[in-house]
Amino acid sequence: MATTSTTNLTLLLSWKLPSRFSLTTRLLRASHTPPRRLWTAAASRTVVSPALTETPEAAEELRLETESALEWGGVCARLADFAATAAGRAACAEGRVPVGRSREESERLLEQTAAAVALLSSLPPLDFGGVGDVFAVVAAAARGRLLAVREICGVGRSLRAARGVFEQLKGLAEEMPDGRFSPLLGILQDCDFLTELVHMIEFCLDSNLSMVLDRASDKLGTIRKERKMNVDVLESLLRDMSTKIFQAGGVDSPLVTKRRSRMCVGVKASHKHLVPGGIVLSSSGSGATYFMEPRDAVQVNNKEVKLAGDERAEVLAVLGLLTSRIADSRMKIGHLMGKILELDLACARGSYALQINGVRPAFTDRDNSNQFDSSSACSVFIEGIQHPLLLEQFLGVVKEAAAEVGNGQLSEEHHVSAMPIPLDMRVKNDTRIVVISGPNTGGKTATMKTLGLVSLMSKAGMFFPAKGRPRLPWFDQVLADIGDHQSLENSLSTFSGNISRLRKIVQVVSKDSLVLIDEIGSGTDPSEGVSLSTSILKYLAGRLNLTIVTTHYADLSRLKSVDDRFENAAMEFCLETLKPTYRILWGSTGNSNALSIAKSIGFDQKILDRAQEWVEKLLPDKQKERQGLLYDSLREERNLLESEANEAASVLSDVEGLYNEIRSEADDLDNRVAALRARESQTVQQELKFVKTQMDLIIKNFEVQLQNSKLEQYNSAMRKAEAATASLAAAHQPTEFTFSDDEDKSSYVPQIGDKVYVEGLGGGSTATVVEILSEDGSCIVQYGKIKARTKNNKMKLAQRDTKETSASSIQKKGRTVKQSTAEAASISFAPAVQTSKNTVDLRGMPVAEASQELQMAIDGCRSYQVLFVVHGMGTGAVKECALGILRTHPRVAKIEDESPLNYGCTVAYIE
Repeated sequence: MATTSTTNLTLLLSWKLPSRFSLTTRLLRASHTPPRRLWTAAASRTVVSPALTETPEAAEELRLETESALEWGGVCARLADFAATAAGRAACAEGRVPVGRSREESERLLEQTAAAVALLSSLPPLDFGGVGDVFAVVAAAARGRLLAVREICGVGRSLRAARGVFEQLKGLAEEMPDGRFSPLLGILQDCDFLTELVHMIEFCLDSNLSMVLDRASDKLGTIRKERKMNVDVLESLLRDMSTKIFQAGGVDSPLVTKRRSRMCVGVKASHKHLVPGGIVLSSSGSGATYFMEPRDAVQVNNKEVKLAGDERAEVLAVLGLLTSRIADSRMKIGHLMGKILELDLACARGSYALQINGVRPAFTDRDNSNQFDSSSACSVFIEGIQHPLLLEQFLGVVKEAAAEVGNGQLSEEHHVSAMPIPLDMRVKNDTRIVVISGPNTGGKTATMKTLGLVSLMSKAGMFFPAKGRPRLPWFDQVLADIGDHQSLENSLSTFSGNISRLRKIVQVVSKDSLVLIDEIGSGTDPSEGVSLSTSILKYLAGRLNLTIVTTHYADLSRLKSVDDRFENAAMEFCLETLKPTYRILWGSTGNSNALSIAKSIGFDQKILDRAQEWVEKLLPDKQKERQGLLYDSLREERNLLESEANEAASVLSDVEGLYNEIRSEADDLDNRVAALRARESQTVQQELKFVKTQMDLIIKNFEVQLQNSKLEQYNSAMRKAEAATASLAAAHQPTEFTFSDDEDKSSYVPQIGDKVYVEGLGGGSTATVVEILSEDGSCIVQYGKIKARTKNNKMKLAQRDTKETSASSIQKKGRTVKQSTAEAASISFAPAVQTSKNTVDLRGMPVAEASQELQMAIDGCRSYQVLFVVHGMGTGAVKECALGILRTHPRVAKIEDESPLNYGCTVAYIE
């Protein structure tokens, strides 16, 4: 009875692969198998009839659609919550739960689940900690890639953890000699745990430090020992040399470092003579410090470089050996990890069964019926079954409510209201077609889907919630036509979509198949629908194991009287409460109870009375009268609809006229707004053009005067330009700011950084005080990029910055200049891009010459330019002189280093 495991990786790798493919290629393909193929390709592919093999694509499409309709993915996702390994959770979440390909295989899966239930009911669960997903790593080794230390350690850790699971399970089996755990123990019984490979990995590698140990090879141990001695000698030599250099003033502190893979010492460039015969390996960024290798250290360094290379080569050799061992053992590793995955899924099924109080189903055989046992006379005998997903929802509600209550218990009334209604299913051995009738929302579809879902669960070795020992056949296929298959893209109506799916089902069914059809023959003329449905059902009755259909056609329920292969079932409906009870009555024919349901939801009684009259008139013995009445009724209905259509057309005409009138007004309004905006835009453009022309003329005149004037006439030309600019700005301000007569304008004392209102610069805008002229009681204010001179009595304080910090206080030509950081930030300087024209290089000059050169460079700069001062590091004398000039010069607004890592260049912003 025992068969080869469906999770055997050897079968997965060799499944449908030609013999010309190597084992490496098979393993590579297995590592890249699409999600639904790794398990379902070998484990859930079913034995089918010749018709199925002729249309494999159609069969696969039907299988996937059926699983979606029955919500098989929801059960698999719920099973993922109980898986202990990452591979198990991924397989469940992706719907790759193994399904038996034969009845014997499903029986074996059920035995594993029963053993897991027995284990988890009384003992702690198996410890799968440390088991990782190593399939990708093993595949990489098979492709020839050198594995890293952590990857090899992961393989060894997973193999050791797998053996730990086996030892734990074996110990539990020895404690319970009754053999209850034998199905689980048998999964790992014949596995090779590769103990020698694990010992080799643990002997050679340190998984905590992720490094190759010295004991991995004799050569590696010798190299590392010799290298340690050589490094000690080299460090001692360099420490002594660095100490001597420090004592001689050649370095600020003893420095031993490594440059270009060689140990060296640091020394100032001016003191490199302290290392006679030394080799300069590199220098600092400023060039002030050299990193030199002493002459005595050359041979020792050479030996260190050689030993380091030998060590790397030996480490790679060890890793290559371990990688090749893993690649050679790839089949055994894959087989073992597949068995661990099978064991994990078996335990997950056991945990899920305990969660839902599931019971083990049994597979029936039609040929072995017992006439004295009522249950054995039925191919399907299930009492008190509940839909697993509905039950899961109920258990979740109970858990949340109990947590809210705090005592973990709920009232019996709450349990009854939320618990799904149990169903009893009894299908006799000679029954092939079951027709379920009854009202809408009565549970017909839910009953049919429950049977289909538990059929899949039993094939996959899963228990389901029911009473006693449920029995049902083993179905090689479960095919369903549930839902509306209308497709606008494929030009399929509801009826066309459903009948097209039924055609595919008829083509692929076998004698061991289960077919579920919801509302067969609906969506077309009732008489034709009944005829076609009857023909399809009679065909299926002679071709397959069992078919469950739901219908509202009473004629289909009458087939039982003429064909023993048909059976009826009805969903119970309470006429007193006018509500369905969601219980199934086997052997009964149900009514749709449309009028009763309509009455229960409050339909007008007059409409219901008229409908009842029509029901009586539609009896078979009044067909001719019924046709005449239908014709008259339809003619009256047509006349009424035509009258309503004419009235609607009249209303539509009036609405269209009103819409056109409003639309024309709106279009005219848009045109007027557009014209007004165009005129305003043209006016603004003309004013901007005029202002630009005036500004260009002022700048040109200022530059001509500046070129023709001497340095002492610079201030006069500046004042003229500022006055012209201020008058031009004042002439184009939309509003003017005026002071009240009662305000004391002479009491305001301006300060650098004050925000002030200035007459002539616009009433709603403020300017900033940037300079105070002590000679005539006036000051310079900045308005955007424009500076203007104004008197104190023409200003009014708007805001004073209390956090202002002065960058410098400068005395020049009898006036005090206070320049703040906020002012400097508000000025727009030229871009800080270094060129040959804005750079002054002071390196190598005497201090006096550098000072004079920097003064001339600052004086030669235009306003609001950026000056790059390259002073270098060296001894620091030129740098200190340059920084002193830049900090005190009246034209320097601010200074900053060129970059945080370059202290040899300073950027100055010139006013």
